[in-house]
Amino acid sequence: MEHIILLLKILTINLVLSGDNAVVIAMASKNLPARQRSQAIWWGALGAVVLRCVLTFAAVLLLGIPFIQAVGGLLLLWIAFKLLYENNDNVGVRAETTIWKAIQVILVADFVMSLDNVLAIAALANGDIAIIVIGIAISIPIVVWGSNVIAVWLHHFPILVLLGSAILAFTAGEMLLRDPRSGAWLAGPGEILHSWLPGLLAAAVVLAGIVQQLRARHI
Repeated sequence: MEHIILLLKILTINLVLSGDNAVVIAMASKNLPARQRSQAIWWGALGAVVLRCVLTFAAVLLLGIPFIQAVGGLLLLWIAFKLLYENNDNVGVRAETTIWKAIQVILVADFVMSLDNVLAIAALANGDIAIIVIGIAISIPIVVWGSNVIAVWLHHFPILVLLGSAILAFTAGEMLLRDPRSGAWLAGPGEILHSWLPGLLAAAVVLAGIVQQLRARHI
C-alpha cells in the first residue's frame, strides 16, 4: 500500500508539473500527419522516460551530499509556490513537419523543463530505484499521449494544481528534515517543528493557493 501511495504521488507530481511540457508536445507535433504524429509522440515519450530516469538517478546521488537536500528542499518549496502563480498560456514552440524534428523538440523540452519533476521524484522515492523507474515509465507516456487533455484539465480543475503544490511543499519539508545538517538544526531543543514541518509547509501552500484562486475570481 505504501508503494502504491508513493506511485500515486509521483503520477500526480508529473501530471501537474508537466502542463508546459504537454503544450510543447502538442504544438511540436500538430502539423504532422496523424500516423506520423502518433509515432513522433511515442518515440518522444520513450526518449523522455530514458532521459528522465538518468537525470533522476543523478539527482538521487547528489542528494547524498550534505546540505544538497536542504537546498533542494528550498528549491522545491519555491517551485510549489511558483506553480500556483505561473501562467503556461504563453509557452510557444515552432510546429515541426518531420518526425525526427518533432522528437527532438519533445526531448529538448523535457530536458529543459524537467528540473522540478526530477527533484520531486528523487526526493519522494528516497533512493528506491524501482519506484523511480515504474513511476516515470507510467507517468511520462500518459503525459505525452494525453498532452492536450492534461492542459485542459489543469486549466479547468485548479484543485489538481493545488494538490500537486501541496505534495511538493510536503516533500520539501521532508528533504529539509532528511538532510543531516539542516535536519539536526531544525530539530533544536524539541521535536515539535521537526515533526510538523512538512505538514505546515503543505498547509501554507494550500492556503496561498486558495487565496490566489479567490483573488482570480474577483479580477
